[in-house]
Amino acid sequence: MSSNISRSKNRSNINTDQALSANKMDKESTPAISHSRIKSRINSIDMMRGAVMLIMLLDHVRERFFLHMQVSDPMDLTTTSWGLFLSRFAAHFCAPVFVFLTGVSAWLYANRGHGQPRSARAFLIKRGLFLIALEILVINISWMGNYHTLWLQVIWVIGLSMLTLAALINLPRPWMAVLGLAIVFGHNLLTPIGFQPNEWAYGLWTILHDRGYLVSEGALKIKVSYPALPWMGVILLGYVAGPIFSDKLDASARQQKLLLLGGSCFALFVLLRGFNIYGETLPWQAGAHLGETLMSIFNLTKYPPSLSFLLVTLGGMFFCLVAFERHFTSAGETDGRLARVGHGLSVFGSVPMFFYILHLYVLLLLYTLAKLTFGANHGELFGVNSMGWIGLIAGVLIIVLYYPVKQFSEYKKHSTQAWIKYL
Repeated sequence: MSSNISRSKNRSNINTDQALSANKMDKESTPAISHSRIKSRINSIDMMRGAVMLIMLLDHVRERFFLHMQVSDPMDLTTTSWGLFLSRFAAHFCAPVFVFLTGVSAWLYANRGHGQPRSARAFLIKRGLFLIALEILVINISWMGNYHTLWLQVIWVIGLSMLTLAALINLPRPWMAVLGLAIVFGHNLLTPIGFQPNEWAYGLWTILHDRGYLVSEGALKIKVSYPALPWMGVILLGYVAGPIFSDKLDASARQQKLLLLGGSCFALFVLLRGFNIYGETLPWQAGAHLGETLMSIFNLTKYPPSLSFLLVTLGGMFFCLVAFERHFTSAGETDGRLARVGHGLSVFGSVPMFFYILHLYVLLLLYTLAKLTFGANHGELFGVNSMGWIGLIAGVLIIVLYYPVKQFSEYKKHSTQAWIKYL
């Protein structure tokens, strides 16, 4: 009997040790799993930002060295080449991705993986005002090297959208979703509304919906290039979609949600645009061949962004986020090339504001030197003669700018200075 008691105690001790050991392993492995999930989802966001930053670089090189072949909005397909059309269409993805992911980032800031939720209002107000000041004081002069005209462009509209989200941050998420969807889906109905410069609502309507000059005469002209209303809807929807990127959500579940969103956007685009029902001011028309027809279908309005424009660009973004998380974040185990591409994209995407300012001033310097060296060869402008040169210049700049961007990204990670986080 004593032998049985002894064996029973031994079993009990063994079971207890196993339970304690398993509990210890769970505690030790949980942070690692959580960190892996966080790294995966955040890397996919940085890769997405990095990808559109490089597309944006290509478009800005075009605006510097191919401005003699400037495009209208929507584009004039009778004068636009395939190369020019494709580069401009690719650039359409930049602003929607940045504004939507700004909303996602605000939600992630407010809902950290640990600790209690915190308000993102102060975060949004400070950064929104900072971006508007940056547009006016730093970025504007990088375009023309002067202050003849103050162009209120994408950084301005992101800042204004952040201030809008700050004002509405305490709305219940369902109400925020309804408001965001109403703006994105309904703003095309406002197209017939317009005001003349001498009418009381002209200034407000120019800021919200109609691209135009706030001040058209005098030493300093002010032009709104990015009407803000649709982008306010996009940032609200980004904030509403924030929980998709929570570390509490399994990667496969997140990817399924993103695929559903992307598929829904594309299906709506096919329906609304395919039958010219709604969502775009310029109906598409059949061309002489398939290429012309496709160009007409995807010739979408950006200022302000039409519903069709947002369905295509946001839908593409959702699919890309899935691809980056599924195929690039863990590619090192199977494909070193994909891993290197993913890492490179995440480097550019980790410090987007720094890269944005840096590349604009580098382009200003290059253009100034080229014009001084070779002279104006297209009227008052200097430019190259084909889109092939634009691609080559952009490719070289990607390689040249990678090192300073990487260095600043590393510095930002280890810096304790608060202002660094704004870049």
